[in-house]
Amino acid sequence: MILTFSPMRRDDALALSVAGDVLTINGEPFDFSVLSAGATLPCAAISCGWIAGDVERDAAGELTVPLVLPHGGQAPQETLFPAPLAVTAEGPVTLPAPDATEEAV
Repeated sequence: MILTFSPMRRDDALALSVAGDVLTINGEPFDFSVLSAGATLPCAAISCGWIAGDVERDAAGELTVPLVLPHGGQAPQETLFPAPLAVTAEGPVTLPAPDATEEAV
C-alpha cells in the first residue's frame, strides 16, 4: 500500500494502521480489498474526511491511498513536503511529526 499525503494545518491527530488491504484511520477500518486491479474508488464514495482523493489500485495490484496529513504551526520540512510512504508491514504506520517539538506518531 502506498500512502500519499496532503499536508494541512489542523489541531486534530491522525492514527493509521494497516492489515492487508484494510487501512484503519483513527480506529475506523476501510477495506479496499474489493478494489480490482486498474480500478479507482472516487473520494466522494468514501465517508471519511481524512481521505484526500481517489483511491486507486494499479494494474500490478498496488493500492494508493491519498490522505490528509495534519500538522501544527511549527511543522518540520518532512511533514510539510512529505514523500509517499510505501507500507510493507502490517500494524501501526509511523507518520512524520506534526510539529518540530513533537515526536513522530
